[in-house]
Amino acid sequence: MASTQQTRSAAPSSGVAGHTKTTYLHLDLPCGAELAVAPLPRRQTVGLCFRVLTGLADEPDDLTGIGEIVENTLSKGTQKYDGRALADAFDALGAQWSSTAGRQSMLLRLVCLPEYTLQATALVAEMLVRPTFPDEACRVAVDLAQQALKHLEDEPGDLVRVMMQRVALGPVLGRHPGGTPESLARITPDAVRAHWRRSYHVGRLQVTAAGPVDADALAATIDREFAGLGETSRGGRDPVPHTWTPAREHRQKELEQQHIALALPGLPKHDPDFAVELVLLGVLSGGMSGRLFTEVREKQGLVYWVGAWHAQPRDQGVLYVGASSTPDRCRKTYDTLLRELRRLGQDLTEEEVARARDQIIAQAETEDDLTRARAAGLSDDLFHFGRPVGIEAKLDAVRAVTRERAVDYARRLPVDKVCVCTLGPREMT
Repeated sequence: MASTQQTRSAAPSSGVAGHTKTTYLHLDLPCGAELAVAPLPRRQTVGLCFRVLTGLADEPDDLTGIGEIVENTLSKGTQKYDGRALADAFDALGAQWSSTAGRQSMLLRLVCLPEYTLQATALVAEMLVRPTFPDEACRVAVDLAQQALKHLEDEPGDLVRVMMQRVALGPVLGRHPGGTPESLARITPDAVRAHWRRSYHVGRLQVTAAGPVDADALAATIDREFAGLGETSRGGRDPVPHTWTPAREHRQKELEQQHIALALPGLPKHDPDFAVELVLLGVLSGGMSGRLFTEVREKQGLVYWVGAWHAQPRDQGVLYVGASSTPDRCRKTYDTLLRELRRLGQDLTEEEVARARDQIIAQAETEDDLTRARAAGLSDDLFHFGRPVGIEAKLDAVRAVTRERAVDYARRLPVDKVCVCTLGPREMT
């Protein structure tokens, strides 16, 4: 490997059942990109992730949604290919890819056979480094985004989540990634190109790979193909300042059901107790055995649907609980959801903790161990930890969760700081 490439870390992750020890390579490339590789020589495919550290947090207030427009039109034409030819080039390699624009990054995932890794990487670079953003493609993308906003009005479950994110995450990260009708109307092809030039820089690029990868060859390809993409200085890594403020919001909408969502502060992924939060979520919402399903739906019949989940912007965490009920039962549903959050610290059992741990481990040993998932997990590590962590260390952390640790964390849940959003025909008193 070229001497100008700096190895930041190459530490092995401890092995657990079902996994051998993995030595992760972590490199700073001369072009400014960051690369992490999980060599898995016995796999049959290679998973790649290209994360550009720019997202909703970087969008101007009057142009929210432009990040998704950029992401949707990157593949519609480059200096070398038109949109159809670029798609054909990926198909010729048998490479499958998808991309998504988020609140703090744009992520492109790709899976291919090992022998096509370098060619597929060069095609991704063609998209990210030399896009042309054809006028008609930009206009179509804006029109589709407007249609998606209209469709959102017919999906109350999604709509209340958008409300909750705005209330919980604040005026920057809480904005809807899909924009507003007013902001989308301002997005022109020139604005799309300007936003790409402003936001897409090689210094913001994190690349991860898992599988039978030639790390030296991949590093050289990335260094060559992505050179010249904007600035090499590392940006997009600072957390977005946010002060948690308890709040309540209702939106009047004529529906048969009343939708309710609660949010309270959670943990960032790098917190030592994050695995404890994972286990508690499993206790609350781990399928039909979860407390929310058995206590709120089955025993009391209060809701049509109930669940709990969490989200982690960089250096932050949010816990969500949601349900759909009737207008008459909304207040009782709210009280019951809060009761279940508090009850976690009162009567949590060893059996519940063990079942939640086993569910998390089972998912990791199946879905999360796929090659593409290993690459995505490594990308997640760079984003949240700044270094490779790996599935093995995360499973070790889950196995170390005891009932005592779970009860201690549950008793510290800041239920007094809850945010509440309701959507339906009646405001909750």
